[in-house]
Amino acid sequence: MFHSAHIKLTAWYLAIIMAISLSFSAVFFRGVTLEFQRRLNTIESRFNQERPLGWRMMGPVHEFFIDDLREAKTRVFFILLYTNGVIFVMSGIAGYFLAGRTLAPIENAMEEQKRFIADASHELKTPLTALQTSTEVALRDKKLSLKDAKNALKGNLEDLESLKRLSSDLLSLTSFQQNGNRLSLNKIDVGKVVDSAYKKIEPLAKKKNITINLKIQSLKLKANFESIEKLLTILLDNAVKYTEKGGSISLSLRKTSKNAVIEVNDTGIGISKKDLPHIFDRFFRAEASRTKGPADGYGLGLSIAKQIVKLHNGSINVKSTPDKGSTFTVKLPLV
Repeated sequence: MFHSAHIKLTAWYLAIIMAISLSFSAVFFRGVTLEFQRRLNTIESRFNQERPLGWRMMGPVHEFFIDDLREAKTRVFFILLYTNGVIFVMSGIAGYFLAGRTLAPIENAMEEQKRFIADASHELKTPLTALQTSTEVALRDKKLSLKDAKNALKGNLEDLESLKRLSSDLLSLTSFQQNGNRLSLNKIDVGKVVDSAYKKIEPLAKKKNITINLKIQSLKLKANFESIEKLLTILLDNAVKYTEKGGSISLSLRKTSKNAVIEVNDTGIGISKKDLPHIFDRFFRAEASRTKGPADGYGLGLSIAKQIVKLHNGSINVKSTPDKGSTFTVKLPLV
């Protein structure tokens, strides 16, 4: 589809350029021809005024130059023809390149959308299948006890919560991608944002007996409070998820000459080298061995985090050593 659109768009570019070029050439050729004729008429007029008395000439003066006039017109015509030929070739090449540049973002967006729909459908299928299966098994069991029914409902509720988280993450990611340019940016106290994110993650950390150490400098930044809070919540939640019981997490906030630098460091199980290039990809989850069990979540958190950082013209990087921990570094421009 895009190959056909590429060719059609190139043809339109070429048609428009050549229409302009040929129109200009026609006007130019007409102007040159009229100027030749005018100059010949002027020469003839001057000659008639200045010729000796009683001297006669056979026919008008411009008849002596008729062949030269025709040759000049022919030369101008072929020069314009050659010029338009060059313009045609160069325009074709430039138009093809420009059409490719024009269509590339659209093609990438459509491919991204196709992958997103395919991945989302795949991820939705798993909890829905589990929910359907557990319900069918419970309904077919004629000796189903109240305890078993409650356990089945509990499992269904967990699957529904999982679907709810997935839907929420999908909506967040779509919102940041489509409406990010309309984020309201205000001068915010980053320390308050850190404190808000910390309070959301603190209960999860206490369940695993994980200590979270905060090292915060007081600084203000022009940003969107809710999105930066979500960014920090994602990074802290990720750190808690992959840090074993009794471990520790540190979150530091400092200021450089140009950036606000946020670092989230954990003593968790780290990330393997082969997984590092993909951790910000949508729906990417590390192998089960990394989590010492089934992978939790849907692999959307870090994708959302990266999108938030991108919308604030910042950068996010990660360094990790397996079995020693990971450090996520976010840089947000102060201006």
